[in-house]
Amino acid sequence: MAEAPSGLRILLHQHVKERAPVHVSSHADRDRVLEVFRNVILKTEPPENFALQAVQEAIKPQRQTVLVQDENQSLENALRALLQELVSAAVQSGERTMQYGQSIDDGENIRGQIPRLLDIVLYLCERGHVEGGMIFQLLEDLTEMSTMKDCKEVFAYIESKQDILGKQELFGRGKLVMLRTCNQLLRRLSKANDVVFCGRILMFLAHFFPLSERSAVNIKGVFNTSNETKYEKDAPVGVAVDFNFYKTFWSLQEHFSNPASTTLAPSKWQKFASNLRVVLDTFEAQPLGDDNGNVNNLEQEEATFSIKYLTSSKLMGLELKDPSFRRHILLQCLILFDYLKAPGKNDKDGPLESMKEEIKTCEERVKKLLEIIPPKGKEFLESIEHILEREKNWVWWKRDGCPAFEKQAIEKKIGQDGTKKRKPRWRLGNKELSQLWKWADQNPNALTDPQRVHMPSVAKYWKPLADDMDDSAGIEAEFHHKNNRVYCWKGLRFSARQDLEGFSRFTDHGIEGVVPPELLPPDVRSKFHAKPSEKTKRAKKEEVKVAAAQSEDNQVAMPVAETDGGGNGTELEDGVAPMDSDAAAVEESQKQSPEMDSGHEAGQSEAETEAEAENRSDIKVEAVTGAVREVDPDTDPNPLSKDSHGGDRENP
Repeated sequence: MAEAPSGLRILLHQHVKERAPVHVSSHADRDRVLEVFRNVILKTEPPENFALQAVQEAIKPQRQTVLVQDENQSLENALRALLQELVSAAVQSGERTMQYGQSIDDGENIRGQIPRLLDIVLYLCERGHVEGGMIFQLLEDLTEMSTMKDCKEVFAYIESKQDILGKQELFGRGKLVMLRTCNQLLRRLSKANDVVFCGRILMFLAHFFPLSERSAVNIKGVFNTSNETKYEKDAPVGVAVDFNFYKTFWSLQEHFSNPASTTLAPSKWQKFASNLRVVLDTFEAQPLGDDNGNVNNLEQEEATFSIKYLTSSKLMGLELKDPSFRRHILLQCLILFDYLKAPGKNDKDGPLESMKEEIKTCEERVKKLLEIIPPKGKEFLESIEHILEREKNWVWWKRDGCPAFEKQAIEKKIGQDGTKKRKPRWRLGNKELSQLWKWADQNPNALTDPQRVHMPSVAKYWKPLADDMDDSAGIEAEFHHKNNRVYCWKGLRFSARQDLEGFSRFTDHGIEGVVPPELLPPDVRSKFHAKPSEKTKRAKKEEVKVAAAQSEDNQVAMPVAETDGGGNGTELEDGVAPMDSDAAAVEESQKQSPEMDSGHEAGQSEAETEAEAENRSDIKVEAVTGAVREVDPDTDPNPLSKDSHGGDRENP
């Protein structure tokens, strides 16, 4: 085995020097702290005028504003010794603890030495000069050294400083110490003689600790089994009472005070269920009337006061006739059922299936009995059901580990005085549009990208709707594009710009009529793009006739003077030429019309063909009257008309 280097051997065999222990405080330091604070508690000035200076003078001749851990411990030990000294002096002098050191000549604003010491320490803790838990430790020592009479004054001081003690920087350091102090006070107090003081302590804890504090929610679900209900075990002599029912009735309180023990063994549950059925049968056999609800004509405040009923067998008959007594018993049953039905952390914690059926049956009977108990039984039952329903939220919250549900307040940022923030000005009205416009300038290639969003053609846009209209596609009606209002609105805008003819079909056929016919199958196309019917053809013929008549009426006949034949002939030619052109235009429009064409559609009747032939007559101009009329050239007696058409005009 290779030997280790000599240097390493020396290090292994070298003894490590022990560090000198750090002395937290010496007697001289402690005496200096006591002497300084004995003097400062005699001052009547506010603590902020001298507290920090006193600490700097007591610990060391230094000028630091925050003490380190060793210095805090040294100061705390010295102050606890000083507090014990002041309490002992108050006891020896026979004075009240919180009034020790206060003379008769002092006014009401001058307080005793112990309250002044607490004020100084509280100020130092609040400002962060010393550890925040120091004040809580002094208060705990003070309550332990004081009598119950003095503890009321000490607790009054704690209540007066509740806002300061509840600050986050102090609460986090001393909440457990304060909880321990209050619990010790509650143990020392009498539940019968000090009810008000106990209530003050409980109210303080409710305000001091947050609602989600785990220390006040009974996480383990421990029951108060010390509250035992004592009743008679042996039947009394000379009392006419069903003693078996009496014992059965009051034995239910053992299960009500500790519901968890009821489900531990099936035998206990069976015993409880059988006893409960006996009690419910008795309640159902002896219903209460409206008169029983008015037996105890008490005030509202007295009627709702919580009482503890007597268990004497002599009072059993009277208690069964009391509506309030019955409500208390039945309400205990509902609370027990609600506990048994509550979900546990494991599936094994819940009741068995057989127990669930019995619980459901008994619960229905209990609710029916509560509903018929006067007065206002139905309203009372509704209130109880609402409370038990709300209680489930509390149970689930405890089961999840009591997570905090209070949100911290948002601190408002206060700007500097005299400065006003200038509102930004945007190029296009707001930030988003300005950024979009700037992005387009910085990315010119995006405008020519073939993959960019562009306006599609009408045929491409209406293709999805055309597929929906095809029955062979098998698309359900609820998934058709016509149900999409945005799609239809955009399509109508495209058709209005690019396909005005298709856009016009929206009035007659709706959104499906706008679809181009080339996209539709033949069977669907015939529904929306069919040939015009006979009725439509006749309507169009009538429109053409009306248009021709209006054009004839709008012409103005030229006046013909009775002069020489040449003059008359010239004027007549000038007057006839426009009318001939109008007649030619009408004939041309009739020829172009599909309804007036010589090649008629199949199915047109001969009567309609003859009517069209009769309508095609020449328009002649009668020179004498200057009026325009429609005549037949074969039967026209006016020779001028032949001259105007045929050109054979005679000279006068």
